[in-house]
Amino acid sequence: MSDWGLWSLTPLVLTLVLAFLTRSALVAMLAGTFVGTLMLGAAPGIGLNQLFQASLGNADFIWICQIVVLIGVLFETFKHSGVLVALPQRLRSKGANRRRVELTAWGMGFLIIDDYFSPLMTGAVVRPMSDQARIPREKLAFILDATTASVCILVPFTAWGAYMASLIAAQGGPITSVEMALGTFIAAIPFNFYPMLLLLFALLLCAGWIPDFGPMRRAEKRARMTGELVRPGGKPLTDTQIDWERPIDDVSVFWELVVPVVVVIGIGIGSLLLAGSVKIVEAFMAGVTVSLLVLGLRRKLADVPALAGLIFAGAQSVMPALLIVALAYSLNAVAQQLGVGEAIIAVFAAELSVSWLVPLTFLVTAAISFATGTSWGAFAVMMPVALPVALSYSSGEITPLVLQTIAAISGGGIFGDHASPVSDTTVLASLGAGSDHMDHVLTQLPYAIVVAALTTVLYILL
Repeated sequence: MSDWGLWSLTPLVLTLVLAFLTRSALVAMLAGTFVGTLMLGAAPGIGLNQLFQASLGNADFIWICQIVVLIGVLFETFKHSGVLVALPQRLRSKGANRRRVELTAWGMGFLIIDDYFSPLMTGAVVRPMSDQARIPREKLAFILDATTASVCILVPFTAWGAYMASLIAAQGGPITSVEMALGTFIAAIPFNFYPMLLLLFALLLCAGWIPDFGPMRRAEKRARMTGELVRPGGKPLTDTQIDWERPIDDVSVFWELVVPVVVVIGIGIGSLLLAGSVKIVEAFMAGVTVSLLVLGLRRKLADVPALAGLIFAGAQSVMPALLIVALAYSLNAVAQQLGVGEAIIAVFAAELSVSWLVPLTFLVTAAISFATGTSWGAFAVMMPVALPVALSYSSGEITPLVLQTIAAISGGGIFGDHASPVSDTTVLASLGAGSDHMDHVLTQLPYAIVVAALTTVLYILL
């Protein structure tokens, strides 16, 4: 790991500046990654090649690639069957409106408790109705993003809860087992203000009780007045063009949409209950298989070349998302090697007094997660720093200060997971909504900052 101090933030700052100026996340992330390899002392070109091999040649990246490709193929089967046209038309005839569509998207975030699974599955189901209701893609992406990691961190009996419990137990002190650590994490949930406020904020926004503001207000005005769901010149992370005029007489919403979706969600929830983890890849594989079988039995796939063409079209439609995810992984690897988290901690560590411990812990964790794009990485960096300090101030007892510190770490990590342009879940929310990635980041960032500011004020007042 290099010792660049705050200069280690250079690749991220460059990425953010270029992204905001050019509206091209791909070019910005590539430039930031390249500069990062130079700072690490690698030769131009050679270092970039080595970084790609090291950061992308692993099971995690292959796993997420499988998920993204499978959701692309599944969406292509829905498009091929015509169900994406039939569903919103039939729901519209029953009185569906934009508020109901937005609230449906918000509610599905609680049904599918997984930060990768949720935005992709919810987006595939809700996006056609959202388009018909003239909801800008940026708004749908925000709803998907706000109800992913925020829900996961508040539900303790998932991989998130187990991971946080393991980090808490590793600090020792009065917490002598993982089971005790999990109980402590659960006790800290009422103090985890950021995800709770974010979910409430998104709900009130969907219900129309909070007006849109900032860039999102402009996106809403554009969609209402012109019908343009994506900003002119914007590049959605997936090809989402749908022929809304195609006939729907031969479409079965039950067999061609409900059955595949139930298979995917059923395997996801079933694997969580039986195996303790969501088998996302297997769930989407089964869903795609069932969807293709239904198309074959209903004679909507003429032959093997037609099947191959459908699969290829689905994979091709998500290529922009795969490139963004690849560069996010690479930029995260550069940030880790440059010691971004440690540099931010070094600046604020001296200020971790008892009165400022909780708000500063939240802000520092938020800064680390935003800079690196990973909440779990921020958790791992901050837990050994802040929790021992809280335990020392509380004389080794599990006091409200200790619980608030754990909550501040949890919420701070969720801020970056939600708001950072290099977060994989932010990318997947853009993909699920069919939004331009930087448009999604720019429109939701003011909302995330407002919620983070309210959270900080609450921690100061505690």
